[in-house]
Amino acid sequence: MKRKFHLALDWTPNVNHIGFLVGLEKGFYKELAIQLEIIDPEDDNYKETPAKKVELGKADAALCPTESLISYRSKKKPFPLKAIAAIYSSDVSAICTLGNSNINFPKELDGMTYASYQARYEDHIVKQMIKNDGGNGDIQITYPDKLGIWNTLLQGKADATWIFTNWEGVQAKSKKLKLNYFKMSNYDIPYSYSPIIAIDEDAFSLNKSVFGDFIKATKKGFLQTKKDPTDAARILEKYVPAYDKDIDLESAIRFSVDHMEDTKDWGKMRIDQVNAFLEWIHENGLEQKRFTADEIVTNELLT
Repeated sequence: MKRKFHLALDWTPNVNHIGFLVGLEKGFYKELAIQLEIIDPEDDNYKETPAKKVELGKADAALCPTESLISYRSKKKPFPLKAIAAIYSSDVSAICTLGNSNINFPKELDGMTYASYQARYEDHIVKQMIKNDGGNGDIQITYPDKLGIWNTLLQGKADATWIFTNWEGVQAKSKKLKLNYFKMSNYDIPYSYSPIIAIDEDAFSLNKSVFGDFIKATKKGFLQTKKDPTDAARILEKYVPAYDKDIDLESAIRFSVDHMEDTKDWGKMRIDQVNAFLEWIHENGLEQKRFTADEIVTNELLT
């Protein structure tokens, strides 16, 4: 008997989703009687975030950053969002500026414009990075349509934004466009995992077998990607929007798999790494409640 499983992506199909797409194409989900249905945020132009779709029961799982787990558990009416796997073992994101902008350090963003995704802690994190580099954190924040944020940088409508170096970074390289990257870890911010696979902890408790099979097929898809990046690029090409066809997909995949764990440890989240970020969030006044990693993540399905 087939079991439907809805996965809400955090962006239009790209390299961060390759394991799911490979799993679909190779029949890994079908082998475990899971009918995976992917929800593309372009369908509603990001009217609802992936995590919100889980809260509303429109998705069984969502891709989002670790911050979403904290945000949903600390709101007025808490929702038990929990991570069951991380796509990457190390951070592949960064704040970036154009290479010809003369903004070579975060402190030089004072007085400049930052295009924000309006995530709950995002603006505070960026301002703190600037302060940690010796600036004042006096940046102008704009909130363009989420799916068009990268273009605001390319079009000169913003001076900086947050990107995935394995996607927009590869696209920039394909366009022979130089970018400056400011990594969180280089400026005393112990940033955590992104993206993670998040689910409703209550639903998880009631039906672990479905989530377990979903993760099993997903892990197989990402490990197959590591094994054959060329074939994975062929699969990815079927799914990416037309405007992303100029990206060297195989280069993006090869870049990405270098940040994924191998067979035994794929998807696992280090408790100490998550706790370091949670403590940073609390100490910097971004969240009054002190959460622990055990409350928001589990590696139970990855053993």
